[in-house]
Amino acid sequence: MSEHESADSGDDDQELGITKSKEYETGEWYAEVVQKAQLASYGPEGMSGFIVTRPRGYALWERLQGFLDAEFKDTGVQNAYFPMFIPESYLEAEKDIVEGFDPEVAWVTQGGHEELEERLAVRPTSESIITPYISQWVRSHRDLPLRVNQWCSVVRWEATETKPFFRTKEFLWQEGHTAHADRDGAWEETMTRLDQYESVYEDFLAIPVLRGQKPDHDTFPGADTTTTVEALMPDGKSVQGGTSHYLGTSFAEAFDITFADEDEAERTAHTTSWGLSWRALGALIMTHSDDQGLVLPPTVAPTQVAIVPIWQEETKDEVLSYAEGVADDLEEAGIRVELDDRDTRNPGFKFNEHELNGVPVRFEIGPYEVDDDEVTVVHRPDGDESTVDRDHIAETTREHLDEVYAKLYAAAEENLDGEVREADSRNEILGTIGQHGGYVKAPWCGDQSCEAEIKDQIAAEIVMVPFEADDDRHGTDHDDACAVCDDDATRTAYFAKSY
Repeated sequence: MSEHESADSGDDDQELGITKSKEYETGEWYAEVVQKAQLASYGPEGMSGFIVTRPRGYALWERLQGFLDAEFKDTGVQNAYFPMFIPESYLEAEKDIVEGFDPEVAWVTQGGHEELEERLAVRPTSESIITPYISQWVRSHRDLPLRVNQWCSVVRWEATETKPFFRTKEFLWQEGHTAHADRDGAWEETMTRLDQYESVYEDFLAIPVLRGQKPDHDTFPGADTTTTVEALMPDGKSVQGGTSHYLGTSFAEAFDITFADEDEAERTAHTTSWGLSWRALGALIMTHSDDQGLVLPPTVAPTQVAIVPIWQEETKDEVLSYAEGVADDLEEAGIRVELDDRDTRNPGFKFNEHELNGVPVRFEIGPYEVDDDEVTVVHRPDGDESTVDRDHIAETTREHLDEVYAKLYAAAEENLDGEVREADSRNEILGTIGQHGGYVKAPWCGDQSCEAEIKDQIAAEIVMVPFEADDDRHGTDHDDACAVCDDDATRTAYFAKSY
């Protein structure tokens, strides 16, 4: 609009620009978006692997937490909180947990000036501190199912380069833990949580996912089965979006979760655990954002609409009054709106700042809009601009927010659909991942050594194996030979590089 362009003077917007390319410098671009959109800062010097989550970044986590927490509570889950320190003897009670996490455990050996009698682990996961208490709380079949969840941080002392939200030594997550009378109940629980994780990505973050299970050699330590949702990033790498574990009876046996059934016979419970971390925020940022900065779906955006009034001195009062009325209508309708009426920044700076911060929809209101009783609407993902009537502005805004969500989902879905390829040989797997990235779907014999052969060559692994029912539904032919070793295939494997 010529009016808006004429109001956009000055060069005070240069500091906002993203200097790296998402396509060609993905890692550097990602780090720049995280910092310039004020989502996180790196931790203190000498503490590599830690980040400071800034208010805007934490607001994203709160939005996700609120969505998922409501889903949990609607399906019988209660929140609790357990100590962040786990006695070494508790951790050792389930040997697979010790073996699986030992290289990543941080230990506390001194409290104040005194040496501790027993080392305390800073929780890498909480099965070993939660399960003993479930054992105390369960006595009868009437106590089952028992479902608890906690929102907390965990520490895993990985020797890896810091990538905010994707890879940090301390990270925020939720972890749910349940006990059930039998396998059927526990398996239903496992799938319920996987469904909810799929919903978080597809219905809240606008990211389509693949769902299945991890290969047997890559299950959670001590678990019978680990299920997963996997999200594909624009650079062709996969993100493990959330995992739900059927633990069988291993933890119940280790920590004596037994109960009296209806016939007063003593039985061992079946347990589950499931978790989703702020890695989901990393996937959100990586998937939708662009070379102008952060892009957010309206569902998760702390501010859904930014209103930028554009005035000259003689029109200021009427423009601001009109813009305030629009903002009030949106607020009353429950839409998260910011009226940006700062005198110290010109409209161009404001446009760029709200784009950098990922606000899904921008309203531009100048004298022309006031005279015509209209609002100019601009979509963040693609700059699509339209003019709408002032009447029924809240209802119209919801339609635009839905449209923005649909655009983001469609773009991510197109990326996923185009990045699943098939291979029938070792060289095809290596060549396809090397050239294109993405997922390579191949027949697999089930032997870990075949994955290792790919992993050693190109740092790709089996990130997901479809559930057998899904394999059958899609006509997968297990009479094929394994793509790596030529033995009989038993499953389909999805190979990919991953974060």
